[in-house]
Amino acid sequence: MKKRYLALAALITLPLIILVYTLTRPPMFAALTDDSPVDSTVTNITNFKHPDGREAELLSAFYGLDSSLPQILNRFIHKDTGGKDGMPVVFSHELDIHSLQAGDFKITTESGTSGSLTCVTLAPANDLGELKTVLLVGEYGSIHDQPVEVEIVGNLLSKDHKVNFRGKKAKVTRLEDGPTMVLAQIVPKSEWEIGKRATRLPLGGGSGCPPGTKQVVRVTWQGGVTKPGGAEIDDTERLLYKISIRTHGKISTQTLISTPPHQSPI
Repeated sequence: MKKRYLALAALITLPLIILVYTLTRPPMFAALTDDSPVDSTVTNITNFKHPDGREAELLSAFYGLDSSLPQILNRFIHKDTGGKDGMPVVFSHELDIHSLQAGDFKITTESGTSGSLTCVTLAPANDLGELKTVLLVGEYGSIHDQPVEVEIVGNLLSKDHKVNFRGKKAKVTRLEDGPTMVLAQIVPKSEWEIGKRATRLPLGGGSGCPPGTKQVVRVTWQGGVTKPGGAEIDDTERLLYKISIRTHGKISTQTLISTPPHQSPI
């Protein structure tokens, strides 16, 4: 009889434990996310000019979503993400995760007000070489009073600690304008991840390049891009890309061999 009661208790208790764990565990990409309203990075780095010759700058800011980030992101990014505004900001260089705080950013709207940030995150673009796009989550505008400027007001460092983005600004692309391509870079062979398989997660975890790859170019958009209707890009979109190559003074145009899919919530 005692064993029967113990078995019954286990059947009742185990689902409750699972439910509590599901409701209280941190979001999957919590390590890439910060909700601190105050900049806490202490540094003596003030350089804007990187040794690679490029200046530290914000390449773009795009008001991608007005109070419509998917509720499922509460489980992946932050518990208060769903239903908020979403704005991807693209930097010239990869960022040091530990120097990233919500308090680093100031958003100004058309009316001159400053919006509030719930959090900032580098997810879901967290593969090699991708830590240059920050998603700003919060309530910082509307279709009737759109954000017009993003400014870095805290110490935000590049991944290699060569430059500080403090003081840099970017004009915000309006919601109705849609995303555009803002950066294309040759990817070093050490980051190709040949044969890597994509994860089954609804965001992040893109696949690597196929065997036989000879060169890789990484393209960065202002915001997430999908097919009409929301499906992920595939071979149809691959054929829309053209790359111009200069060889012995002559320029030729080629299509891509492969476009590894990368998920995006926006």
